[in-house]
Amino acid sequence: MSEPSEVGRDPEAVSKFVESFAAQLVEAGMQRMPARVFGALLASDSGALSSAEIGAQLQVSPAAVSGAVRYLSQQHMVSREREPGSRRERYRVHSDQWYEALTSRDAVLKRWQSALDEGVDSLGIETPAGRRLAETRAFFQFIEGEIAEMMERWRVHKEREFGDG
Repeated sequence: MSEPSEVGRDPEAVSKFVESFAAQLVEAGMQRMPARVFGALLASDSGALSSAEIGAQLQVSPAAVSGAVRYLSQQHMVSREREPGSRRERYRVHSDQWYEALTSRDAVLKRWQSALDEGVDSLGIETPAGRRLAETRAFFQFIEGEIAEMMERWRVHKEREFGDG
């Protein structure tokens, strides 16, 4: 079922965008099916589609959609929501999906830093390997601080460009 505001759109043009954008995400390291599902959600006017709508648009099985959505949910790129008065779920991409995806990396960076702490302690900072681990840990600490500052600048920029909505 198409959303009312999407009725006049060229499905071929939408499909071309979805596949092109998905190819860029795959090239950057994302799995193919999650990239396609994310592209489809991003290109929908409401930002939300049911599993059946995604499957029909991408011509894939419900199992493929389910696996892709599970991955995207784990990456904080989509969320699940119930359709009012229904047991069906819809999957939504939020306007701040990039912010969420980047900031959720904070926990990953902290785990990596902790592992590197252990490595430096085990190998000794005076060894070439220990020094390399310490430098890697310092890089992740630097990135963590930069991401936090960049996200604050993004909030200000987004407000200026797009307002409160």
